[in-house]
Amino acid sequence: MSKLLRLRGCGYSSTPHFGSPVLPNRTSPPKEQNCDYLSNPLNAVLLSSALQHYINSDTPSDGRKIHTHIIKTGFKPNTNISIKLLILHLKSGALKCASQMFDELPQRTLSAYNYMIAGCLKHGQVQESLSMVRSLISSGQRPDGYTFSMILKASTCFSTNELLPRSLGRVVHSQILKCDVEADDVLYTVLVDCYVKSGKIGYARTVFDMMLEKDVICSTSMISGYMSQGFVEDAEEIFSKTVEKDVVVYNSMIEGYSKSIETARKALEIYVDMQRFNFKPNISTFASVIGACSMLAEFEIGQQVQGQLMKNEFFKDVKMGSALVDMYAKCGKIESARRVFDHMPEKNVFTWTSMIDGYGKNGHPNEALDLFHLMQECSIQPNHVTFLGALSACGHAGLVAKGHEIFESMERDYSMIPKMEHYACMVDLLGRAGSLEQALELVLEMPEKPNSDVWAALLSSCRLHGDVEMANLAANEIFKLNANDRPGAYVSLSNTFAEAGKWNDVTELREVMKLRRVMKDTGCSWVGTESGL
Repeated sequence: MSKLLRLRGCGYSSTPHFGSPVLPNRTSPPKEQNCDYLSNPLNAVLLSSALQHYINSDTPSDGRKIHTHIIKTGFKPNTNISIKLLILHLKSGALKCASQMFDELPQRTLSAYNYMIAGCLKHGQVQESLSMVRSLISSGQRPDGYTFSMILKASTCFSTNELLPRSLGRVVHSQILKCDVEADDVLYTVLVDCYVKSGKIGYARTVFDMMLEKDVICSTSMISGYMSQGFVEDAEEIFSKTVEKDVVVYNSMIEGYSKSIETARKALEIYVDMQRFNFKPNISTFASVIGACSMLAEFEIGQQVQGQLMKNEFFKDVKMGSALVDMYAKCGKIESARRVFDHMPEKNVFTWTSMIDGYGKNGHPNEALDLFHLMQECSIQPNHVTFLGALSACGHAGLVAKGHEIFESMERDYSMIPKMEHYACMVDLLGRAGSLEQALELVLEMPEKPNSDVWAALLSSCRLHGDVEMANLAANEIFKLNANDRPGAYVSLSNTFAEAGKWNDVTELREVMKLRRVMKDTGCSWVGTESGL
């Protein structure tokens, strides 16, 4: 590839640079200057200076009166003034005026294109920015590194836009090579980030290895990509080779480690190491470390983290409080979770949901439902997970009527369509109470085809109450959906047959399991010791 297009030595480059100071330390134009460009014959130098002042000011929209005056006097601005007017409109948020100014340019330079592309992206108009790039190429001009970096950023920031091609990163990469643009470290970093966020970690690594100087930003992106796909050793390799580390790269490692029980303890080790090297943990650090404590059920370490949190401003943050509530609840310390909950100055839906779910999973269904009602009285709108916790609590408490009321209130009061998980909870609730016919009726009347979780809830209830016929029906539906992925269904049906004394059916089912090579999952338990789990 040939050398990257360099910035030109004229009044402005191809890279938008809205903030270059021309008239420093001023908040408004001098009085004499206002009089000069509004009352005297228009002078290009004076206009350029006045426009640049407003571009650099905190109130660029005040400078739009200059454009009005230009139009009234019939003055024909040169390319330099036209582009500054374009920048002024963009900084004022007037994209339509900027677009009109761009269309009237006597000469559309690369700088003008880049300003317009940046403006479109700033206003979320991704398709317009891509159209502008195509127009730039069609005009015979070559995009530079800044043009491509903007489009790559758009592909990551607006990745949920259905109109964007999924392979936009690769398309831009090919254009970089086609236009013979030598990518600098900034462009390489954006390209790596684009590939990482689109899940193309292999392409990202190829670009990463081409970089002469790998900065911490690019390394962090690679680490996050590897961790998200479970390539822990590759992430560790990048981390160990990163010379100048910062808090963000440490956070990437801690967050990645905290997602798995196998690596969660390493998250705590990195947390200690970063402080040894005088890196101060931030709110993201604490959130990931608390998550690791939840994963390990290490509430003692969680208490130490809470003690450290109480010494800084993060302790009052609602995210930290919610994380602590969730951690204590998952560790079985429901009283500690409630204590944190009660002392939080601010609570959001996640805080309430964590506490409700914690009560339910720790055998306190009545407290969970009381808190659910209190949440509604406080005008906090539940989300889908909140309803799951409340329905699960009803199931454990045997409150069928209450469960029905909560389930129906989802759509009636909150316009929430119940998901498969909610139907599974309702089937479990009815099944536990012995209302198997009602449970089956609910399954058959579902607006969508029931998944294996719904049928598994019914099968579990059938085994509990010894209903062999319905258990057989539920199991067969599971086998149709997941013949080999639900070995528990075979075991549950086999046990139901055995408890009913149908040994021939047990033998026949076990032969089917052998034929389909269905293996029962190995059971395991956690045992707490001084060194951990």
